[in-house]
Amino acid sequence: MADQLSVTFAALADPTRRAILARLAQGEASVTELAKPFDLSLPGVSKHLKVLQRAGLVTQGRNAQWRPCRLEVRRLKEASDWVGEYRRFWDESFERLDDVLQDLIKKEKDENGDQGRKDGAQD
Repeated sequence: MADQLSVTFAALADPTRRAILARLAQGEASVTELAKPFDLSLPGVSKHLKVLQRAGLVTQGRNAQWRPCRLEVRRLKEASDWVGEYRRFWDESFERLDDVLQDLIKKEKDENGDQGRKDGAQD
């Protein structure tokens, strides 16, 4: 059995499934409502929903004939938390890079300022 994070990211890899999640972030929707913006059949959308359900990203309820789909955010939060660990790494790396860049800019300004005086620039 694959680990849950891998299943979540595999489900998120498809742009249609990400669009379905974006729609469900606005509220519950039926399969018919979810299919409207896509050039897909209802069975095609249902296949995408099954992938999202297996990943724990979507649940489907039953209310008489209506089977509303809803977003389950817990799995998205787990994926976000995992990515967040790497975001800290990149933020810290960019901060160090910015420090180096600022030092280089300062050195260049100092060298150009000294060079300008050597070239006969007047104060």
